[in-house]
Amino acid sequence: MVDSIIFDLDGTLWDTTNEAAKIWSEVAYKYNVNRPVSADQLKKLFGLPTEIIARKLFPNIPKEVAMEIMNESCEKQCPYIEEQGGILFPELIRTLNVLKNKFRLFIVSNCQEGYIQTFIRAHHLEGVFEDYEYPGRTGLSKSENIRLVIERNNLEEPVYVGDTLGDEKASREVGIPFIYARYGFGESDHHDYSIETLIELTKISFEFN
Repeated sequence: MVDSIIFDLDGTLWDTTNEAAKIWSEVAYKYNVNRPVSADQLKKLFGLPTEIIARKLFPNIPKEVAMEIMNESCEKQCPYIEEQGGILFPELIRTLNVLKNKFRLFIVSNCQEGYIQTFIRAHHLEGVFEDYEYPGRTGLSKSENIRLVIERNNLEEPVYVGDTLGDEKASREVGIPFIYARYGFGESDHHDYSIETLIELTKISFEFN
């Protein structure tokens, strides 16, 4: 029986693409890149490693400059998003309040330093998630970060909830069930279960073969 739920963040728990697009466009302009970043672009890229996002957004400039834009954008967006707040997916708070009474909750996201902390502070979710991990702190892949969270918290039967093929792949690499959030930004081919809304997580059996 499942004892814990590990969540992806962007496209699964919240949407910050409008806020991020504004910041990234402003930073890119500073570097003489007159190519605005849009929320639709980011929805297709969020969840990928930051180096890949940088190259896909800015393919015609040197890699080093693209990464400078990426790093400065990530640094500036956290304070902005903490003040403005991202868009929580419907019934997130209600869902988490129900789930935390039954399961241990965690986050593993492909993000930079401070981003998960911003999500927690902006929406007063301190005490909901026991632990979280991300490549901005460890330098590891999503599957390696999932494994790290599992091992240091002694999780026996975790599941991962995410919205992209990358999330599905990471779950498979670790060998845990994957629940696909259809309402998110990406796609999944071979999930163990899918949900159309977050609140469905409070109603499923969490029994996987």
